[in-house]
Amino acid sequence: MQNRHLHEENRKSWNTATRAHNSHKKDQAAFLRGGGSTLFPEEKVLLGSIDGSRLVHLQCNAGQDSLSLAALGAEVTGVDISDEAIDFARKLSIGSGIPTDFIRANVYDWFAETERHSFDVVFCSYGALCWLSDLDVWARGVAKVLRLGGRFVCIDFHPFSMVFDEHFEIAYPYFADGRPLTWDDGVGDYVGLAGEALAPSGFVEGETHYNNPHPVHEFQWAVAEVFQSLIDAGMTIEVTREYPYSNGAKLFEDLVEVEGRRFTRPEGKPNLPLMWGVVARKN
Repeated sequence: MQNRHLHEENRKSWNTATRAHNSHKKDQAAFLRGGGSTLFPEEKVLLGSIDGSRLVHLQCNAGQDSLSLAALGAEVTGVDISDEAIDFARKLSIGSGIPTDFIRANVYDWFAETERHSFDVVFCSYGALCWLSDLDVWARGVAKVLRLGGRFVCIDFHPFSMVFDEHFEIAYPYFADGRPLTWDDGVGDYVGLAGEALAPSGFVEGETHYNNPHPVHEFQWAVAEVFQSLIDAGMTIEVTREYPYSNGAKLFEDLVEVEGRRFTRPEGKPNLPLMWGVVARKN
């Protein structure tokens, strides 16, 4: 069941975090205008060619990836709950010269208001699934807005890795049955922690006294739960991948940065899945 109260608290927390995140990134408009991209190879492989397609980027944050997708030839709509993120994304679209439509909305409300069969591709990535309070309603919404034969593409942090705290101690359940996990200190400044790995336009010190007064609520969904929700919504799983590294994000203290703005476990320590991807097609 959707929990609008928790969604609203998340919106406020993301508004605060988005300002801090963008404070660390140098002239993003010039970076994108000059042909730069914030996409990683993994999502581009999962997406394949999107030239000429109608694509919606759900939970698009401040629009950097949406604009990078539009630069590949797609007609892109970005949807996010954060006012701050969408305001920034619209300005970035103008500044970069890359036309993209950005909509400020709770994704569940957007599904209810959007016409059926509107898109060729539904895309989400990197910390998207953990904000969904009702997985089945979400999956039915994805299927609703896809045309027949259209694809859902997602790459996200692996839910198994989310059972650990920052010290790699098991601290959280893998099977949470839809119960939220609440963090009183809100969405963190993970861009400041990751440095250049999440600031391809160039990293600047930016916000140094970050404090988020708004709590945040996340939802843990197992891989099988995501698969089953998509299947129940009438979709066929075509591709699934797991990766022993995380793109851009230093999820745990002992991760080390390697080539390609990736973080992985140190040499000699057992690896584990830090990201996963899925492609599903609407039947």
